[in-house]
Amino acid sequence: MSHLFEPLSLPRGKAMPHRIALAPLTNGQSNADGTLSDAEYHWLTLRAKGGFALTMTCAAHVQACGQGFPGQLGIFSDDHLPGLTRLASGITEYDSRAVVQLHHAGMRAPAELIGQAPVCPSDNEEFGAVAMTADEVDAAIEDFVTAAERAERAGFDGVELHGAHGYLIGQFLSPEVNQRTDQYGGSAENRARMLWQIIDGIRERCGDQFQLGLRLSAERFGIKFDETIALVKALFASQKLDYIDLSLWDVFKRPHGQDSGPTMLEQFAALPRHGTRIGAAGKVRSAEEAEKCLALGADFVFLGRAAIVDHDFPAQLQANPDFQPTAMPAPVSHLEKQGVTPPFMTYLEQFGLVQKEETITE
Repeated sequence: MSHLFEPLSLPRGKAMPHRIALAPLTNGQSNADGTLSDAEYHWLTLRAKGGFALTMTCAAHVQACGQGFPGQLGIFSDDHLPGLTRLASGITEYDSRAVVQLHHAGMRAPAELIGQAPVCPSDNEEFGAVAMTADEVDAAIEDFVTAAERAERAGFDGVELHGAHGYLIGQFLSPEVNQRTDQYGGSAENRARMLWQIIDGIRERCGDQFQLGLRLSAERFGIKFDETIALVKALFASQKLDYIDLSLWDVFKRPHGQDSGPTMLEQFAALPRHGTRIGAAGKVRSAEEAEKCLALGADFVFLGRAAIVDHDFPAQLQANPDFQPTAMPAPVSHLEKQGVTPPFMTYLEQFGLVQKEETITE
């Protein structure tokens, strides 16, 4: 496991002590107003204590109308600062890099949850979403930047922009979803304008050691693989990001329609990086898969499901190279010991990760 446990420097801020990071995971454990709950504090700090080199929050919404799911962490108000400050302190106590993922659900914000029609780059009948005005786009950009400033004030090492999975930033990048005819629509350059303005704003207004990452989907959600490659190449050349988090669903997958040749990860890894690091996520559930991911060109790996069932995956693996992760689905009793509370348990059941234990009767 020599490569997994080598330190990893980033262009800005503190180095990661090794190459295993906690993926941003929806858990539904925050309070209804977006403030941090004791349950979510416990869930995240338990992973930091368990040895994750970087501990990232779930997607934290930067506008009230950007909430994507119940029990979501908020970062759109100074009312969230006390909990965020507590969380940053609790994570960094264990020498884990503390990161908030900044998120806006856009058209995927449920109307019944946010109390209004969701917003989107363009009117979208499927989601009942209405097109954002130019002023609303400007306001969203500002709120992303303000949220990053708020995270820095709270003591986090950095933030990651959620540009993946068909949420607002990804909606602007998508030529299928984004039908605008102004400066934010049309060409790939215009559709990426919102993202670049958020990045520039954070770089201008946060400290020079504040770390900035970006999660991207390589394809799906109306995203074109060739456009993602071109965007990542430009982002690398800009040297404005510390890392790009590639959410690939399967880190060993080739682009859609390609049955041979290099994987998506290998194609991104082959680009000139100019010091920017690559993190990768998608079906990395064992030490062997993590090592293989690094061999394909990733600098570090994000664990999702494996981190849910084993809060101390890195510590266990470092102590014992023969460590075998807990099988999934996992029993309720085991998940409870991993900090999973009932709202999170209900969410995990949708993905078949919970093994229902039989009731023993006399």
